[in-house]
Amino acid sequence: MNKVNSKVTLKFDVMRSSILSNDQKELIGKKLAHRLTKEGILVITSQDQRSQLKNKEEVLYKLDQLFIKTFTPRKIRTATKPTKAAKHARIKDKKQRSEKKQWRQKP
Repeated sequence: MNKVNSKVTLKFDVMRSSILSNDQKELIGKKLAHRLTKEGILVITSQDQRSQLKNKEEVLYKLDQLFIKTFTPRKIRTATKPTKAAKHARIKDKKQRSEKKQWRQKP
C-alpha cells in the first residue's frame, strides 16, 4: 500500500483543446464517454508508485495509450466463404451424426 502522498491526477479538457481537431474531439466524446466528466474533461489518475515523478510519467503514458487506442481505426472484417474441404467435412459429419441417431431408433 502506498502511504506516501504521491498521487497524480491529470485533467485534460477535451472540448477546449486547441491540439485536437473537431473530428478528433467527436471521436473521443463517443469512444471515451464513460471516462469524461459532464463538462468534457478527461480525468486520469495514478498512485501506484512511491515517486510522484513516476506517477506523472505513468499518467502521461496512460493518456498516450488512450489516444493511440482511440484514433487507430478498427480493421474491417472481410467476408470469406468456407472452402470445399470444409463444406465436405461438415456434410460428412452431419451424415455420421444422422446415421448414429438412426441406429438409436426402434425398428
